[in-house]
Amino acid sequence: MPGEKKSLYTPADYQACLARIDKLTADSRPQWGKMTSGQMLAHCAEVQEITNGKELQNTPLLVKLMRGMIRKMVVGDKPYPKNAQTHSQFKQTTDRNFDEEKKHLLAALDFFVNQEQQEALQTKHPLFGKMTLAEKGWIGYKHLDHHLSQFDI
Repeated sequence: MPGEKKSLYTPADYQACLARIDKLTADSRPQWGKMTSGQMLAHCAEVQEITNGKELQNTPLLVKLMRGMIRKMVVGDKPYPKNAQTHSQFKQTTDRNFDEEKKHLLAALDFFVNQEQQEALQTKHPLFGKMTLAEKGWIGYKHLDHHLSQFDI
């Protein structure tokens, strides 16, 4: 179907993401941005865990006031811009162990795709509130795709 969004809930899309993650190495270099591959994995795991229900801390008032606009950008079809600002909780500035962060991300993704649908629907995003499964599956895919593309994978 034309225009259909990809989703981590779609087995083929999920498996494609896992295969792309598997191609990433500790020596992979970004096409843009400053994160190492280990830092990118840690960043993606933290973002995924927030969607999974982890608390989002220290959100600036301006971000809270702009949540509707931010949600439209996140859920929308347009790709994320390169070098876009991120929430302070997602920033990665210290060295990260690639293998540990890969396991961390894979565990967060596994939890997401295997969570009972009813429980997933009841888990509100701490910034965006209630989201449909289609929205959650899409934003998970879109974010991973953005960062895997950052590393040309």
